[in-house]
Amino acid sequence: MNYKIAVIKGDGIGPEIVDQAVAVLEAVSEKCGISFTFSEALMGGCAIDEYGVPLPESTLEICKESDSVLLGAVGGPKWEGLPGDMTPEAGLLGIRAGLGLYANLRPAVIYEALREASPLKPGIVGGKIDILVVRELTGGIYFGERGRNEKGTPKEWAYDTERYSVPEIERIARIAFEAASKRRGIVTSVDKANVLESSRLWREVVTRISKDYPGITLNHMYVDNAAMQLVRNPGQFDVIVTTNMFGDILSDEASMITGSIGMLPSASLGSGKPGLYEPIHGSAPDIAGQNKANPIATILSAAMMLRYSLGENAAADLIENAVIKVLDKGYRTPDIASSGGTVTGTKEMGRLIAEEVRRTEP
Repeated sequence: MNYKIAVIKGDGIGPEIVDQAVAVLEAVSEKCGISFTFSEALMGGCAIDEYGVPLPESTLEICKESDSVLLGAVGGPKWEGLPGDMTPEAGLLGIRAGLGLYANLRPAVIYEALREASPLKPGIVGGKIDILVVRELTGGIYFGERGRNEKGTPKEWAYDTERYSVPEIERIARIAFEAASKRRGIVTSVDKANVLESSRLWREVVTRISKDYPGITLNHMYVDNAAMQLVRNPGQFDVIVTTNMFGDILSDEASMITGSIGMLPSASLGSGKPGLYEPIHGSAPDIAGQNKANPIATILSAAMMLRYSLGENAAADLIENAVIKVLDKGYRTPDIASSGGTVTGTKEMGRLIAEEVRRTEP
């Protein structure tokens, strides 16, 4: 089977980490009898430099014609100060909307080998921490009506609108409940229903959808309490489902519980193909080109791609197990070096994982 993969390396460390994910996928290809055709496209700051826009139409077309999309990271100080619709990050919003990707899945797992890298006390992360944040991706305040009057005026103001429809909430809630049915069976819906009308609708709809999943436990939690509980007792969470902005913030918090944002992958899914797979971290321009970036989040994003978009579960397991074995052997990029072991670089970490894939029977 041959799969067409759109590859968007992006800015900063993006090209470095994506190259390692592609190398691991090539190792999987040799091992599992599947093949990939990679098509590179530009998005973000590099696209602004080349085409004058953060998301060229040609890039969107390449993505639509592919089975899946693998993305690095976009943005950097070079493009700061551009109008809101011309920033590298606007390319991210555009590709999510253009591909109809409404569900963002962000797993946060503490690996046994990296338990000491967590900033939390050992007593708090002593048990198994395996959280899946399901973030609504194409609605809410990031896509609502916004405005600003003339800059620098005495009464300068700006606004952004949080808006959700019943169908938008229904479809993301079902994603969360379906995911929980394959995990520990607990959904925590996070909102701000004591203040926001949009959150009151969110809570009503999620509660109604939960009746279709009688085997799943549903808990509601205000976002400020959820932020506190993630630090106080992260083991209580299984699947967290929440809005676009709340999910953006909480998933970053969850990433640091694991020890490094460089470890966390993500999947953005819609009703059909293709899905979009990327690490949740940014472009880290301060370490770009220095062989310091952790490629594991991108490599694990490639594993999620195999699982969720391509249905190649055995190949996904191969990558995930290879990552665990390399970490168990003590290899670390600088961001996770506090847990002890041998410090290595971006290219070396990618090579080690690819070698482990080749060494392991699928």
